[in-house]
Amino acid sequence: MANLREYEKLTVKERRNRHFSEEFKRKKVSEIERCVTSVSEISREYQVSRTAIYAWIRQYSRMRKKQERLVLESLSDTRKIAALKEKVKELERTVGQKQIQIEFFDKMIELAEDEYGIDIKKNAPRRSPVVLV
Repeated sequence: MANLREYEKLTVKERRNRHFSEEFKRKKVSEIERCVTSVSEISREYQVSRTAIYAWIRQYSRMRKKQERLVLESLSDTRKIAALKEKVKELERTVGQKQIQIEFFDKMIELAEDEYGIDIKKNAPRRSPVVLV
């Protein structure tokens, strides 16, 4: 097979008539299944359409023969999901801390009212209650 620079000089018609060996296709499908490489990396490196690579996966995948599905997820999606999960944890922690503060302040007001005999809540501006779901 010609190297990549020579291939890039070929016309679209000349590119269309390329054929890859069954062994090559099986090897690339195996790499995808083991997460060594991705469909987009193979597509870029060998200038093959993603559709063709997915056809290879349907034809040569070991998972297909076992009636299992192979879910291909790009690393960027995985990173986004992990970042969002971390953000959710951080927000839940913040909400929990704020709820503890509210309960602390309410208890302080209650103790001050008992100690000084003044209705502090009645004199303070009204705030809406925080509802945790």
